Amino acid sequence: MNKFFFTRLQYESGDWNVDQRMPSNLLNSIIEYTNIPVDTKERVVALSSDEIFECPFCYLSGHKLVQFTKAEKENFIKYIDNGGFIFVDDCNHDIDGLFAKSFESQMAEIYGDEGLKKIPNDHPIYFSFFEFDDGSPTTSQELNGWGDDIVHDYLKAIEKDGKIRVLYSNKDYGCEWDYDFRNKRWLADDNTKFGVNIVMYAIVP
Repeated sequence: MNKFFFTRLQYESGDWNVDQRMPSNLLNSIIEYTNIPVDTKERVVALSSDEIFECPFCYLSGHKLVQFTKAEKENFIKYIDNGGFIFVDDCNHDIDGLFAKSFESQMAEIYGDEGLKKIPNDHPIYFSFFEFDDGSPTTSQELNGWGDDIVHDYLKAIEKDGKIRVLYSNKDYGCEWDYDFRNKRWLADDNTKFGVNIVMYAIVP
């Protein structure tokens, strides 16, 4: 079996290089809980590069504008059509923020208004490794006490042929998992477990 590797997508607009400790933390969890061989070094690949087609799992995030160039948009479409998987996470955890509005606008432009749809709490992604009977777990970023009280009780996705190809979160899992992996022992429950589910769903046929 080829080693699993984590790919962060670089795009020309916005701030793509966020939550820098998250990938190593998630990779550590995959090593801890599964028998999948793992390449522990994060890869950064430009969305406009053909290198993306060698990456079975990609991560795209940020706080600011998402406005794909022509080459980025073409590669995004081709990558999804070829069976790739992109986990998109809004660092603002805000359904009205610039990242959310601009990314959702990009998806509507490409796939139509019905492209991104809410997924039900009994979707297979919530049971691909660990069981999440209540659907997407809430993050501390949502319960931050800053007065916004924005808790998103769903994730959205674009599915093709019965399989999620773009998983979209407003919950800011990136920040939730952005800590030194050695600090996981202090958590009452390991909050990266859902990340393991996402990876397992993406790479297991």
